[in-house]
Amino acid sequence: MKKLLTMFFGIVALCGLLFFTSHQLSESQGSVTTKNTLNLFNWGDYIDPALIKKFEKETGYHVQYETFDSNEAMYTKIKQGGTSYDLAVPSDYMIEKMRKAHLLLPIDRSKLTNFKNLDPLFLHKSFDEENRYSIPYFWGTLGIIYNDRKVQANEMQHWQDLWNPKWRDSLMLVDSARDIMGMALISQGHSVNTTNTAEMVAAQKKLDQLSGNVKAIVADEIKLYMIQNEAPIAVTWSGEASEMLAGNSHLHYVVPNEGGNLWFDNMVIPKTAKNKKAAYAFMNFMLRPQNAAQNAEYVGYATPNKAAKRLLPASVRNDRQFYPPESTIKKLEVYADLGATKVEEYNDLFLKFKMYRQ
Repeated sequence: MKKLLTMFFGIVALCGLLFFTSHQLSESQGSVTTKNTLNLFNWGDYIDPALIKKFEKETGYHVQYETFDSNEAMYTKIKQGGTSYDLAVPSDYMIEKMRKAHLLLPIDRSKLTNFKNLDPLFLHKSFDEENRYSIPYFWGTLGIIYNDRKVQANEMQHWQDLWNPKWRDSLMLVDSARDIMGMALISQGHSVNTTNTAEMVAAQKKLDQLSGNVKAIVADEIKLYMIQNEAPIAVTWSGEASEMLAGNSHLHYVVPNEGGNLWFDNMVIPKTAKNKKAAYAFMNFMLRPQNAAQNAEYVGYATPNKAAKRLLPASVRNDRQFYPPESTIKKLEVYADLGATKVEEYNDLFLKFKMYRQ
């Protein structure tokens, strides 16, 4: 009996110790999460790691960095609320969707002492006209990249040039419904945000006419293929193009002046944020010209920070491939949140085009 009692009290004591330890650890982790940690949700390889270390050293905050590979995946995770992210970096149309779903907190501009460094050209866009919920992080374009070993510059300046029969089996397209449908819409004089079904169907039929020129529709592989001279022409985003140009001196990037997509990735504060103080500290840190310039050089995308742009090498800031003139930028459109029904319609038409190729 004594043995049973001893065993019983021993088990009770052990359970108590485990409960106390678990409680203390939970409190400790909660304290770190809310007071000393910035939970940052961003695209993969979308910040210079040296800047994170610099921020941690300057502020004493620890950065918990988590990545996503699509706006939709980011949206779902934030909506589910399993993790309390303090900052996230969604794209333009997704900010509009998150705002409508009440997933974002308004930004107190008075706490952003470095907001003045942003170029007004990249503020007050349709997805957040007063920048009440978002702060520009990077921007870029959709365009054409070509290899001068096989393509002359004057042969590839407009979207319509892609349809030239000369380029049979020569074109690589990024696997993105809005971008490729948008390219066809612009070539027909329509908006990339059209909700007119007839215009959308006409764009899909025009893409069908392009199918003979399309070598492949791919994702990240497009960079390696172009660098290794696997194809002479591609349609892709400016940041991806920047990496390709760095790997192959024969590649060039063009933003057709008749229009196209102007995209933004932006810093936002999710509604479930636990450490807003850390979020504002990080935004101010990233808005400092030296830090924004360093990040732009590391990532390869265009900075919306006017003061930072002046710190970039002349070869970068004067490169019209990635910093096109204002006259071209004004013709570019930001994607709007068209709603689930229209987005599905775009996706279905793009899928029809891909199946037509087969």
